[in-house]
Amino acid sequence: MTTFERIKELAKKRKLTLSKVNDLAGIGTNSIYRWKTQSPTVNNLKKVAKVLHTSTDYLLGNTDDPSPTVNKESHPYVDITDDETIYSYRGKPVPKEYLDVIRNLMDSDIRKGKGE
Repeated sequence: MTTFERIKELAKKRKLTLSKVNDLAGIGTNSIYRWKTQSPTVNNLKKVAKVLHTSTDYLLGNTDDPSPTVNKESHPYVDITDDETIYSYRGKPVPKEYLDVIRNLMDSDIRKGKGE
């Protein structure tokens, strides 16, 4: 599977068009479509991987696992036990204690009928 095909597949799973992925990544108009025949720049590929919550290794075909990996040594406070999702804010992992507070706030809103 090509880089373009992997991007297309992940975008579809996330109910995004390739144009929307392109816009969210902030790369040039129709850049992703050009990747059918051209190689993407590393910088643009990283942006698309971030939008699709995957790794550049997956998009390039270096791994078949679309889940981004976490180095526990560089991010020792990340706890990936709930749903295997890594949450970040401004490029930094969100500490587990913060996630607990956020979840409690969201659960409270849901109980009040908000956020559904």
